[in-house]
Amino acid sequence: MSFKTILTEAVDGVRTITLNRPDQMNSLNDEMVAELYEAMWQADADKVTKVIVLTGAGRAFCAGGDISGFGSQTPKELLYKLPRTFDMNKRPDYQTRHTYFPRLRKPVIGMLNGATAGLGMVYALCCDIRFAADTAVFTTAFARIGLSAEYGMAWLLPRIVGQANALDLLLSGRKVYAPEAKELGLVNKVFPADRLAEETYAYAREMAELCSPRSMRVIKEQVYEVPFQTLHEAVMEANKDMLISNVCADFKEGTASFREKRKPNFPGEEH
Repeated sequence: MSFKTILTEAVDGVRTITLNRPDQMNSLNDEMVAELYEAMWQADADKVTKVIVLTGAGRAFCAGGDISGFGSQTPKELLYKLPRTFDMNKRPDYQTRHTYFPRLRKPVIGMLNGATAGLGMVYALCCDIRFAADTAVFTTAFARIGLSAEYGMAWLLPRIVGQANALDLLLSGRKVYAPEAKELGLVNKVFPADRLAEETYAYAREMAELCSPRSMRVIKEQVYEVPFQTLHEAVMEANKDMLISNVCADFKEGTASFREKRKPNFPGEEH
């Protein structure tokens, strides 16, 4: 499938998906939302891809929703838009229009190269790991344009920065620069802008080369199930996963490569 509003590139087991409307600061319209959804699931289905990196072209990661692109639709039309597929056997929480990244089996790294606002913040929060340029700036934005905390941000943000910090960022709509974002836990690491790509891809390649695809998938599932589980439930599920992991091919290859002091060649089986 060819895309008009995003770019994709695959190198060394890492698939990069770039929001590509730089003149509009990569603001999201319906076309970009649909193309991003397709590109993400294509990357997730690709057996060669081990890690996904999401970034933006130009000086912004994503400045939010394109007001002109969404403005012709009624609130009801926006509210009931859903992803193209819905799996009745999976938790519905991660199957909504924008918050499906946790359902992807592969880790998603947000390479936040610049302005990240509104709906762009939602996508950043849905990434598993976030690296930012030291020039990046963040804002929830909603309160300053008369909106509520949209697209699940009121659920996502407190789980990353804590309730007090989330209320600060949501109620004030103030700008947060990269150093403070790191201090709040909003991003994992901050790098000089001219080193952001180098550092992000070094990290992503190391994951792709040294980590079991199956382990990353199972661990990601575990982490995103935790908000809905008691400790007892989490332990019981972990015990079930452990029994399966102990006899899987990835574990055998991982222990063999450790003993032989070489890089692993994980089969990455599905089960």
